[in-house]
Amino acid sequence: QVQLVESGGGLVQPGGSMRLSCAPSGSIFSVNGMGWYRQTPGNQRDLVATITRSGSTNYADSVKGRFTISRDNAKNTVYLQMSSLKPEDTAVYFCNAEIYVSRFTGFRYWGQGTQVTVSS
Repeated sequence: QVQLVESGGGLVQPGGSMRLSCAPSGSIFSVNGMGWYRQTPGNQRDLVATITRSGSTNYADSVKGRFTISRDNAKNTVYLQMSSLKPEDTAVYFCNAEIYVSRFTGFRYWGQGTQVTVSS
């Protein structure tokens, strides 16, 4: 069974940095687009950043210039480097990826979520 496993997260002071990582576990064929989303209580899950297999990126306006998404295709891993963190970045961060379990069969998966808290 394929799962997306996230790591990173925790408590960081305003202005600090943090890196999140996410990779699939289980048997897979390939991974296409990957991304990060975040959600606060009572609100919808919002896009933070996405990256295609070829490396094209897209960011929410609120994180442009502060967050960087990247990936290692050899490891099927996506990273989110967060800098100049603000209290309003506090949220549960979810990894998302389009994973092919065979050449023609793909599904979109979500990670379990990791809490990021920005507070002094």
